[in-house]
Amino acid sequence: MEEPKDKKVLMVIDSNSIIHRAFHALPALTTKKGEEVGAVYGFLLVFFKAIKDFHPECISAAFDLPFPTFRHKKYKEYKAKRPPTPKELKSQMPKVKEILRAFSVPVFEKEGFEADDIIATIASSAKKSAETEAIILSGDLDALQLVDRSTKVFALRKGVKDVVLYDEGLVKERFGGLEPGQLVDFKALRGDSSDNIPGVEGIGDKTATELLLRFGTLENIYKKIKEDSEDEKNIKPRIKETLLKNEKLAFLSENLAQVQKNVPIEFDIEACHWKKFDREKVVKMLEDLEFKSLIERIPDIYEKSSVSGAGASGIGKQGKLL
Repeated sequence: MEEPKDKKVLMVIDSNSIIHRAFHALPALTTKKGEEVGAVYGFLLVFFKAIKDFHPECISAAFDLPFPTFRHKKYKEYKAKRPPTPKELKSQMPKVKEILRAFSVPVFEKEGFEADDIIATIASSAKKSAETEAIILSGDLDALQLVDRSTKVFALRKGVKDVVLYDEGLVKERFGGLEPGQLVDFKALRGDSSDNIPGVEGIGDKTATELLLRFGTLENIYKKIKEDSEDEKNIKPRIKETLLKNEKLAFLSENLAQVQKNVPIEFDIEACHWKKFDREKVVKMLEDLEFKSLIERIPDIYEKSSVSGAGASGIGKQGKLL
């Protein structure tokens, strides 16, 4: 018999990151009509896995829009090195949205903001209730800065089958003792090539970690250096010089890496309550996509969509997709 959950689980899906991961991790899959559906299939594998593990009472999904964001306005080179999204992947995005809506999952997107900002806004809203725990389902680690006592990240580690549940302790273990809240400062120092966030030239993971473990925040690092305090005398002259030379870039990078928690979306956690979905509609959609094996899994999640389960505290930190 399953133990009752201590908290209500709100699952927030970082949809684009999971779809991208599925697209690149799985072999190409097409229907008899020639439709590309491999990324949709991979997304649903992860979606079903998360539902089975967490039995969320509430679910919401966030998407990026193909428009510049406020970060592009601050730094025109933001994400400039990323290759264009393949058309085979673009064509699958609407299919995922359609399926999510068939599962009665609200979809959120906002021009000028990224899915990460929407996720941060939703997770922040969930904190207003002491009885709610947010589980962010993501294909990358950008959301780890949001991890705290009431927020965890269920991240894909390799492909779509190797997953890990990050809490505060596991984030510290993964990043050499840094707290989740320090990951923005970490990225501000060492940069992020995937998003083309510049950081401070010449500072890598080790130095960034050492500085933050010693001084706590980016702001405090610069404060101590400028004060010529005793605390900063052990910083190598080369490191001190490059920090001062790249101060503007460091704080710009911090601004780019920091997720926004006040995106103007109409989020109501009660509206995200996962009611029983239209099973016939879902089956028809999966039949059209030729996902026979997934249709066979629907009864399991259908029955558990309205019951309490083990929740986030009831599973291990790592897991494999069945």
